[in-house]
Amino acid sequence: MSSKTLNRFLQENVAELKSKGLYNVIDPLQSANGPMITIAGKQLINLSSNNYLGLATDPRLIEAATAAAKKYGVGAGAVRTINGTLELHVQLEEKIAAFKQTEAAIAYQSGFNCNMAAISAVMDKEDAILSDELNHASIIDGCRLSRAQIIRFRHSDMDDLRQQAKQAKESGKYKKLMVITDGVFSMDGDIAKLPEIVEIAEEFDLITYVDDAHGSGVLGKGAGTVKHFGLSDKVDFQIGTLSKAIGVVGGYVAGKQELIDWLKVRSRPFLFSTALTPADVAASIAAIDILEQSTELHDRLWDNGNYLKNGLKQLGFDIGESETPITPCIIGDEQKTQEFSRRLYEEGVYAKAIVFPTVAKGTGRVRNMPTAAHSKEMLDRALSIYEKVGKEMGILR
Repeated sequence: MSSKTLNRFLQENVAELKSKGLYNVIDPLQSANGPMITIAGKQLINLSSNNYLGLATDPRLIEAATAAAKKYGVGAGAVRTINGTLELHVQLEEKIAAFKQTEAAIAYQSGFNCNMAAISAVMDKEDAILSDELNHASIIDGCRLSRAQIIRFRHSDMDDLRQQAKQAKESGKYKKLMVITDGVFSMDGDIAKLPEIVEIAEEFDLITYVDDAHGSGVLGKGAGTVKHFGLSDKVDFQIGTLSKAIGVVGGYVAGKQELIDWLKVRSRPFLFSTALTPADVAASIAAIDILEQSTELHDRLWDNGNYLKNGLKQLGFDIGESETPITPCIIGDEQKTQEFSRRLYEEGVYAKAIVFPTVAKGTGRVRNMPTAAHSKEMLDRALSIYEKVGKEMGILR
């Protein structure tokens, strides 16, 4: 018999989330996660995927994954430090380091794992971390796991960061100080002020840590936000994911050789979780090869992103301050945001509502993620549906 206490907790809290428009319903796909998807037999224009470059369904990646699975099997068979390191893992890490212009790199099972692994391997209870208030949940959890003092600074507010860094440094309470930021903020699409962050870091001897999950493959002609600003030799930790623009799954940390050597002996997800599968590693290598050889997909992504962004803005939607293809339509009220997303779905557009706790209360939005794989016809159709639903619901005049 299950616990009455647990049952009461679950029933009350799920009911509360549903009443406030904060309960997320998961829609299983009956197709690949491409520019068009099928859900419950219905074809929809997909504007909710992180598959920025369309590589998740690219035949070249599928071929590489298939060949690796046939040669090495479907699983690596062990953690990396026992005998789960295949020659493919080494090739991937060398390729990532070259791509990110660092001395070395280490691959993990997910981008979330990277932040859980890397922060706590270097920072501890005698240290402090300056963290942007809009940083990703995995950064927040990684900071908590480290037991370091967490000092939040206002989003991209460089005056606040400098003041907080100065106070922390002059207090003499901490052995090490780190500043952590996302490269691209996934809910608003704005870019971190890395040149200013690096300048402050140099002034106060801060370790620099950039999570570039939404910047890799998107900025710096694909190499990411750090490369975009020409700061590859100034940032200590470059974190990235293999599951967004790269189109596969996994994550990595790129940096100095000594840092990577340390993470291989002290980061717990590397030590205690089975290695990335051969197919995923081979597909990731193929994806980076494609990005190194041509900027065609990168350029198409930006063209489509700007096209959709301009179209939504002209219709009168509030798209915030996005500087990347990530394009939020900020509705505000959570219930209205959920209803707007539901009506888009009915008309043929899959654009998921994003509400609290992912974003602040009262800032609910439908987040649009155009990709290199979308055609202009798809985007035109999506814009016409946005206009129809927006006018019906009184969001547009």
